[in-house]
Amino acid sequence: MLLAFPYLVPLWFLFGFFNEEYPMSFVPSNLKSVKILTNSAICVPPYLTFDKMFSKLPLTKDAATQKIKHYCAYQERCHQEVKDKLYGFGLHSKEVNEIIAFLIEENYLNEERFAIHFAGGKFRTKQWGRKKIQYELQQKRISTYLIKLALKEIDAEQYTSVLHKLATTKWKSLKGQNKYTKMGKTNAYLVQKGYESVLVNEVIQSIYSSEKNTNS
Repeated sequence: MLLAFPYLVPLWFLFGFFNEEYPMSFVPSNLKSVKILTNSAICVPPYLTFDKMFSKLPLTKDAATQKIKHYCAYQERCHQEVKDKLYGFGLHSKEVNEIIAFLIEENYLNEERFAIHFAGGKFRTKQWGRKKIQYELQQKRISTYLIKLALKEIDAEQYTSVLHKLATTKWKSLKGQNKYTKMGKTNAYLVQKGYESVLVNEVIQSIYSSEKNTNS
């Protein structure tokens, strides 16, 4: 406990010092009082507790390995995510590389599996287009080969169906606006979702033609 004393001394001047000899000392009401010596206390903010102060100490390699195994078992992870996590534990590059190799060998890490899972998941749950999925995988430093492989796993017919559904819903929400405004806003929406411009233009033209024939 006394070893932490030198690091806490500046807090006396920031947050006040109180003991029985100085009953008139200023002690803010929103601060916690942590006992250091029998007749004195250092006042620290609620967010600066001893547990939190020492929680950032580097982990041992074994401890980090156990934590990262649970991290990878929870859901699919890419190499970069795991590396960032390990460096956050305070490990050096040699230890990080050794743990990464272990995780790959034990099948906790698999970039191909991650890429396919990520692409399919984002398409199904968020209805992202290929362009947006590609960009996000690139940000995670997934190789071009694996990105192409992952995108091929998305069913082409289902992809076109989702695109048409999104376009139709957006088009109908713009009721009352002229065709150029509707085309522009629908195009921008679908491109922002990550769909290819060529496919977007085709589906918009299809919806417009269908609406035009219906009104004729």
